[in-house]
Parts: sequence; C-alpha cells; structure tokens
Amino acid sequence: MMTPVKRVNRFFMLLTAPFIGLLIALWAYQPKLTLDLDTSQFAAAPGPLEQTAQLKQDLLQAQNAASYTIDAIGASATLYNQTTNAMNSLVTTAAAQVSRPELIYNRRITARLGIPADVISSDRITIELYRLNPGNYKAYALKIRLKDAAAMKMSLAGDGTGQAETTMQAVNRYGAVAGINAGGFADQNGKRYPLSTTIANGSYLYGFEPTYKDLSFVGLSKAGKLIGGKFSSKAQLDQLEPAFGATFVPVLIKNGMLQPIPLKWQISPKRAPRTIIGKYKDDQLLVLVADGYNESGNSGATLMELQSKLWGMGVVDAYNLDGGGSSSLIFRGKVINKPSDGVLRQVPTNFLFFK
Repeated sequence: MMTPVKRVNRFFMLLTAPFIGLLIALWAYQPKLTLDLDTSQFAAAPGPLEQTAQLKQDLLQAQNAASYTIDAIGASATLYNQTTNAMNSLVTTAAAQVSRPELIYNRRITARLGIPADVISSDRITIELYRLNPGNYKAYALKIRLKDAAAMKMSLAGDGTGQAETTMQAVNRYGAVAGINAGGFADQNGKRYPLSTTIANGSYLYGFEPTYKDLSFVGLSKAGKLIGGKFSSKAQLDQLEPAFGATFVPVLIKNGMLQPIPLKWQISPKRAPRTIIGKYKDDQLLVLVADGYNESGNSGATLMELQSKLWGMGVVDAYNLDGGGSSSLIFRGKVINKPSDGVLRQVPTNFLFFK
C-alpha cells in the first residue's frame, strides 16, 4: 500500500518533470550564427547587425525562460520539501497518539506490580520479573508482552507417551529464556501422561475430550493470544485456532469476572504452591508462581487469594495450572521459586518463552 508521503513524492516528481526536460533541452541547444551572402538578395536580407540583434533577443528570451523555469523548479522543490516534512511530522504524531493509550495502560498495570527485579527484552518479547510479598504468601510474577507469537511454545516431554522432564530441562533443551510448568498429569504404570485435552504443535495429542469435573483448557492461539475455558466440542475449541495448550482446574477469572472456585479446590489443599497464567485486556500475559514448603495445605496461597490479587491487578482472564511440587519458574537459567519437593518435579508439559 502506498503511504501518504510516497503519494506526495510521486505528485511532485510528475509536476517537475516537464521543467527539468526543458532545462536539459535549452542547455543542449546552442544555435550557430551563419551569414547568407547571396548577392542577388543582399539588398532585401537583413544585415549582420540586424541578425546579431535578433539572435541576442532570441537568446535573451531563452535565458529569461530558463531563469523562470529554474525559479519555478526551485519553488516546487521547496514546496516539496516542506510538504514531505509536514507529512512525516503528521505520521510521527499520529503514531505517537496511537501508542499513547497503550503506554498509559501499561504504566497503570505495571504500577500495581512494583519495580521489576529483572527484564528481558528483544524484538520478539519483553519479560519483566517481579517479586511479590503481600503478607500471607510469597510469589513471583512475569509480565510478558509477546511481539511474536512464536516467542511462546509448549514443550512436550518425549512423544507424549508417558515421559516427563523438569522445567529446567525443557528450557535447556529448547534454548528458552524463561519457563513455567503447564498442565496437569495422570500417573499410570510408572509413566506420566498429560491430563485430558492437550494440543502440541497445532495437533491434538490424544484427541479432544469434552470438559468434565471442572477441568479447563488453556493455551495460545496461532495469533499469539491466550485462550482457554471449558469446551463441550472440538469445533468450539477449533474456532479459537489453538497452537498449543494443556488442561487443569479451575478457571479463576473470565472476561473480567471472578469465577466460582469449586469447593474441593478451596480446601484440598487450602494453601499450596501455585502456578497461574492470565492476560490483560491488551493481551499481555501475567504469570504468577506462589511459593510453599509442602503440599499439605499449610503453606503457599489459597486460590481465592490469588484470584483476588490477579483481579485487582487488572487481569481479565486467569487459569490455574498444575501446582504443589510441580510449580516451577525458570528465568535466565535459574530456578526463581523454591520447589516444595526440594528439587524440580518432572512434568509432561511446560510453557516456554524465547528471546
């Protein structure tokens, strides 16, 4: 598509082309002075003085025309430069005005998180690490702006037939700069399988399974937007064009509204290490990982506390991921949280972020 500045440039090129051609023609044309000495017509022909005077007059007229043309071209060039500068200024101003609401909103949500402890930034992603300590629990947060949808992926241990790996192993295997544990899992015959509907690399791992027992799917669309919720049919989920995703329970916030937390997940366990992923209305992501020293229900955070915290920070959608000993946060090659098992737990799926 031709921009306004390019259209102005083309207009002035067309406008000045005839003048430039005339100048070139005048410069190239140099009339020769010749005298006709035919004696039979000598009396009627104008004399050399008259011819010279006429030639001078012709040259003077040509010079005046050339001077006028040069002046006109100069004026056109000046107007062209002024118009181009004005158009560039308008484009710059318009771009600044468009980005201004986004900057104001970003400052507003960042102010609720505090000062970042560390930042990773590239042309693909910006990740800000925050440390939170509201009193009842200790947690860490990542505010993530995906500039490239491919800057976030979900790793699958092995081929999905029961293998598992720690988040650190997944980060190192793929060369990610940050990572968190993803969906839940089921243990069977010494193997660890992803729970319910799981999509890796745009394909269903075991096929689609309708939502049951308050489970919810959460992942990223091909357009790089966080998607999730309860789905009764494959067609319903496919409409969102998921690139990858995993399943756990429950949904905490949907479309800016607090969702009822099932009683079981309010008390079993009441407190625990937690991993939650959500998004703001501008599609920035917020990851929150709460610490806890075990899974017995006496340490960590309640889901209601985290739900309230996220809602107060402006998050519009939020989904609980696997927690307890599975909760893990890797940033710049380091384990940021304190895993309740004492070491990182091996899990089938992890969400990874790339610089």
